Amino acid sequence: MGKEQNRAKGRYYEAQAEAFLKSQGYQILEKNYWTRFGEIDLIAQDGEYLVFVEVKYRSNSQMGFPEEAVTKKKQKTIFRCAQVYLMKKNILSGISCRFDIVAICGSQVTLLKNAFEGVG
Repeated sequence: MGKEQNRAKGRYYEAQAEAFLKSQGYQILEKNYWTRFGEIDLIAQDGEYLVFVEVKYRSNSQMGFPEEAVTKKKQKTIFRCAQVYLMKKNILSGISCRFDIVAICGSQVTLLKNAFEGVG
């Protein structure tokens, strides 16, 4: 599968994740937020939490569950991107942040709230 096909597939499942999160009461603030460290798929508000969301898709669980693909290295990247976002938005204190994963396996969508802690 080519890069463009992968991007299109990624956008499709990110849109699915976005619709799912909205149905759970999340307010989407940013999509595909890029920094020099990498990308955060979705940034949302969930009650008092500012949530940084990673979306992972697998057609089935033969190669493992989607959430297993969010390695320590990927977590570190997301955490660094979150730090940049907070700095650029001048959010220095007073807000609780959380890292969630939306795991899509086939047609099953699973939300893992507070899936990992910030790792500097």
